[in-house]
Parts: sequence; structure tokens; C-alpha cells
Amino acid sequence: MKANEILNKHKLKRTSCREGIIDVVISSNQALSEIEIREQLVGNYDRTTFYRSFKTLEEHKIIHKIVVDNQLVKYELDNSLSSKKDHAHFYCTKCKNVQCIDTIEMPQAELSSEYKVTEIEIVLKGICPLCSVQEENN
Repeated sequence: MKANEILNKHKLKRTSCREGIIDVVISSNQALSEIEIREQLVGNYDRTTFYRSFKTLEEHKIIHKIVVDNQLVKYELDNSLSSKKDHAHFYCTKCKNVQCIDTIEMPQAELSSEYKVTEIEIVLKGICPLCSVQEENN
């Protein structure tokens, strides 16, 4: 799906900043931080335009956040727009990349009817295979 189709589907005005953010997220094969997205964004947008666009995309569930810890948040295309089901993420403490892990079954929360679960997040932390190999070679 292309950025303009995603914005039309969500009934959002097409702006070059919104389209640019979506294009960067779609073209990346890993989750990115706001800074990483901004660095790859074609066009020179002021901070206010960028953050308003970013917030709008998040509010409309076009992108979703992956909270690694209280200092690091990464983003990827929302599962509703990709072919991905709910999944866990792996954060490499060496290279700082976040990768989707589709092989872990996501738990279902069994709570009383007073609670409404809107999301479940699983972030595994450790060293990715590439960094493990590099460690062994050093």
C-alpha cells in the first residue's frame, strides 16, 4: 500500500510531510525512532510540522510505537496496514535495532469485563544474531 492510499483510507489530508513519514516507515525493514525517521525524510520540515504530522499518524493508527524503555521509542507501520499479526519485538542492546519477532504467540489477557485491553506489548532485550557473530569474531 502506498502513502497516499493509506491517507485516503483514513480520510486524512495528504501532505508531503505525512506522505514522507509513511514512505520512510514503509521502506524500512526495521522499526525506527522519530530521529531516524526525520533524518531519512525527504524535505525540510520545521519541528512543529513534523511532530504534528507524526502525532496525527499515530492517533489514526497508521504508525504504532514500540516502547523499548523510558528513553527509547521506535515506530513501525501499524499491523492493521501491514500483513503482520500482533507480534513481539526484539531490541538489540548492542546495535540498538528493533526487529519484529513473529514466532512468539501473543498472550490473550483474561480479565474481568470491567477492563478493556487495547494492546499487549512484548519487548525482548538482548544481543541479535549479527552482533553475536561480531562479538565472537573479536
